[in-house]
Amino acid sequence: MIKGYEGPLLVLTVATGAIDGVSYLALDRVFTGNMTGNVLFIGFGLAGASGLPVLNNLVALFAFMLGAVLAARLTRTGSGPAKLPRAALAVLVGGSALTLALAALWLGTGPPGEFAMLVTTGLLALVLGAQAAAVRHVGIRDLSTVVVTMTMVNLSADSRVAGGAGSAWLRRFGAIFAMGLGALAAALLTLRVDGAIALLMAGVVMAVGTAMIAGVRRREITAAAVDA
Repeated sequence: MIKGYEGPLLVLTVATGAIDGVSYLALDRVFTGNMTGNVLFIGFGLAGASGLPVLNNLVALFAFMLGAVLAARLTRTGSGPAKLPRAALAVLVGGSALTLALAALWLGTGPPGEFAMLVTTGLLALVLGAQAAAVRHVGIRDLSTVVVTMTMVNLSADSRVAGGAGSAWLRRFGAIFAMGLGALAAALLTLRVDGAIALLMAGVVMAVGTAMIAGVRRREITAAAVDA
């Protein structure tokens, strides 16, 4: 059963899949959330594989890590009745606003040039790195919102086929599906309409997920006050 923070985190995972779809298809073959892919692309590019923008991938990699560091610093001392600190919610709100602002700028100015593409790539990676660090406070390891590789491992290893109890299968399958759904939606919009529209869609989904998290957090605080 999907409950509590699980639903909102799945929505944020959809947004990440969508942003990665935009960044890969419209920002010169780079991921802004899936850093495993970027590490591989950097290795391939350094080996001489053609068509791989090593600089773009490096920018995304370091921006993602910077976002995670900044979010961790901002939220480390957070405490209270809610699992997610107020500072972590602020990080998610800021990330949603920045994503929507980048989409609006893209719509207003047209396809980004080489430098603008690097800046957009870096900012989106910063947002997703910060998002991943912020939601760690919830403590659901299968819902990092930015990667599903370990979720697939956990789903398979804990399945009844593997001799496990089949625990949390709905949440784990949901995370995998959510990532793919976001990528599919963004790819359709990017290829058939415009990358800016796809990014706008991703920003809206991210804002919805953030609003859902705010609602869950508010209910936690209310419940704690009643119990007290």
